[in-house]
Formats: sequence, structure tokens, C-alpha cells
Amino acid sequence: MTTLAVLFLINVLNYYDRQALGAVVEPLRHEFHLSDTQLALIPTLFTIVYAIAGLPLGRMADTGSRKRLLAVGVAVWAGLTAIGALAANFAMLLATRLGVGVGEAVCAPAATSWIGDLVPAQGRARALAGFMMAVPVGVMLSLAVTGPVAQAWGWRMALAVAALPAAVLIPALFRLEEPRRDSAVGKSASPMLLARVQALWWIAASGALVNAILYTFSYFMPAFLTRFHGLSVGQAGLWTGIGSGVAGILGAVGAGVFGAGRLRLAALASLVAAPFAAAAILLPAGRAAAALCLAMLAYGLLQTYYGLVYSAMHDIVAPELRGTAMSAYLMASYLGGASFGPLLTGRLSDHFARQAGPMTEAARAIGLHQAMYVIPVLCVVLAAVLWGGAKSAQSPDSGGFDAYAS
Repeated sequence: MTTLAVLFLINVLNYYDRQALGAVVEPLRHEFHLSDTQLALIPTLFTIVYAIAGLPLGRMADTGSRKRLLAVGVAVWAGLTAIGALAANFAMLLATRLGVGVGEAVCAPAATSWIGDLVPAQGRARALAGFMMAVPVGVMLSLAVTGPVAQAWGWRMALAVAALPAAVLIPALFRLEEPRRDSAVGKSASPMLLARVQALWWIAASGALVNAILYTFSYFMPAFLTRFHGLSVGQAGLWTGIGSGVAGILGAVGAGVFGAGRLRLAALASLVAAPFAAAAILLPAGRAAAALCLAMLAYGLLQTYYGLVYSAMHDIVAPELRGTAMSAYLMASYLGGASFGPLLTGRLSDHFARQAGPMTEAARAIGLHQAMYVIPVLCVVLAAVLWGGAKSAQSPDSGGFDAYAS
């Protein structure tokens, strides 16, 4: 379907531009003389702005034209990604990334609300899993393209390249016909009704954890491979991008196959991901290929989250509140997770590096290696929260909109 294809490609660009700095962490560190804590401040402040901006934008997605809202959002985030290439210092780069966060806050509420009205309930899990397959595809392209481009022409050219697809996607978006809203409950439903859906609280908590894990993974994995395992910036970006793309696509496809028991299945996938992530970090320096393979197994399992959990959320929320629910979920998950995951890892990295001795490159490699163990720990916590959400959704007192078998 053309509409789903265009929305998928917009979401690919969303994650491509969001992760564009992941492959160039090391060049940025050297050019602007940054610590890992300062580097982690970029995605942390980005996600805070993203989360806060998402609430009013999500309500706009429920009450206005999703097509126009998406077009403006794409133009804003792509334009500011390109302007970031002109940054003369850390403050200017940070400012452009905060603007990218405002633009990207449009994408998930407007697009998932659109899909919720376009696709019947029985096909929604597959459609949303396909839409969220853009996460691994976008991350893959971002790392695999940005790393080699930065290696050849510098990180500024890499940011400029990241903005180009918007010139094609915005006109394609305007050619789509927006579906009529499904209003089975009536358009007067108050957003305050969402607070009564108990399972939604569990899902929001799980979103905080999964974003903490995945943002840490995407932001620091290329730097980990460069510092600890000795790969070049181009190699680390390319292989992390390809690996995460393949693993994430397989995870998203797997999520789209299942209908029942979605939250429990997501919990199981998160639990199984933990030992793979731990094994990847445990490997000694120089074992980059083996470490990457193990890490990608964990990443693929974690990528089942989106298709499974997003479809569960749409099942338990009234149709006219889907955009608002998604924005509330994103605010909780980004303020509580994506904002602290990379920052926590960066601070731990600096802490362990100082413990290792003078702040040499060798000490920084040790520090980041130790800090990466936060990933498997959070995987176990995520599994527990998802299991709690499954039990809540199954309860007759859950307050959900639809009967939801989990």
C-alpha cells in the first residue's frame, strides 16, 4: 500500500537523522574536545525536548490534519540536520539537535494514528511492525552511510547528506489521501481517560527502559568498537549499521507474525537478549566481529518490542485518543529512558576511565567497556516490567478500550 510505504520511508528518515551523530561520536569528541558526558548530553537534551514537544503535537494529530503536520515536521527536522553541518562549536551543534527533536516529535503520534485508522484491528500488529521496521533500517542507513561519508569527507558532509531525502518525501506525503478517523467511542473522549488505563502505565515504563537500552546501543556501540576493539570510524559505523539493520528487520518481521500474547512475548525477548548483550561486552579486545554478532542478536530481540507493544497499546486506547496516547507514552519513555540511558553510560564511562588512571585513550577505552554493562542489566528490568504489563492488560479492571488478550 502506497500510504504505508511513504509513512515507512518518513520514519526511516526520522531515525536516520536522529542517529546521524552516532557514527561520528569520535570525530566530534576530537574536534570540540568533549568528554563522554558532554557527548551524551546531546541525545539527553534532544529526548527531553522531543518528549515535551510531543504532547501538544500529539493532540494536534488527533484534532487536525496529520498530513500537514507531518510535512512541517519533516521539513523542520531535515532542515536543522543540514544546518548542524555548519556548527562552529558544541553549543551551536546542540541547538540544532534540539530543533531536530521538535520536528521529529510529530512523526510517531501522527503516523501511528494514521495507521490506526487506515488498518483494521486484526492487521494492525503487522502494519505497525512494518512501520517500526523503520527503526533498524533508519539506524542501519544512518550508521552505514554516515560513518563512511564522515571517514571520507568529514562529519559535516555526513549531516548534509542526511537531510537530502526530505526533498522527495515531503512531495510524496502531500499526494496521499488521509483516512477518515475511526470514532467508535465518539470524538468527545477526554485525554484524562488515558490515566485510567492501568496497562498503559506499565507500557510507558517499558518504553523508558527500551529507549534507554537502544539509545545507549546506537550512540555508543560504534565508539565502543573504535576505542576497545580498534576499528576505524568508518568500519565501526558501517558494520554496526549493517548488523543492526539486519537484526532489527528480522526482529520486526518476527513481531508482525504474532497476534496473541504480545506483551509476554516482548518480555521473553528482552530476557533472552540480556545474556547475548553481556557476552558481547565480555569478549576481550580485538574480538570485534564476535562481539558485534552477539550484540546484534540482542539488538534484534529488542527490536521485536515495537510491533508487539505498539499494537497492544492501540488495542487498549480509544481510537480518537491514539495520537495523544502515543505522545504521552513517548514523553514518559523519552524523559524516563532515552534521556538518561546515554547520559548514564557516558557518566559511567568517564568515572571508570578516571579510575583506570590518567585520561589517556586507553583509559577511555576501559571506561566505556565497563559502562556498556548497563545494557544487559536494563534488559532484565525491561522483561520484568513487560511481564507486569501483560498481567495488568489481562485484568478485567485494566480500564482498556478494547478486549485485549495478552
